[in-house]
Amino acid sequence: MKPEDLTRLFVERANAGDAAGIAALYEEEAVMAYPPGQQTVGREAIRALWEKMLASAPRFEPEPPLPTLISGDIALTSTPPKDGAGARAQVVRRQADGSWLRLLDQPEFVTPKR
Repeated sequence: MKPEDLTRLFVERANAGDAAGIAALYEEEAVMAYPPGQQTVGREAIRALWEKMLASAPRFEPEPPLPTLISGDIALTSTPPKDGAGARAQVVRRQADGSWLRLLDQPEFVTPKR
């Protein structure tokens, strides 16, 4: 019921190999900036991407969130990643039931190649 819950839920579901559970954390038309340099659009495409990524059973570690910025029903969540990806940030939106779902997801910021 808090924007920060999404990061914890992501780690739990990823470590359980639950691609559908991860996708359920996103709005239907969410946009994820992944793989690097590309975008994955829509909950179903995000589920399919995570299904492929979780096939090798990677382990995810919880990352402490930075302070969340909230304006009405929109929030910006972020974490400093342990894997050196620079930063992670998500724009999330409060749903009618009071829960929050990811609308935009930038799972890693990398310096563009010139």
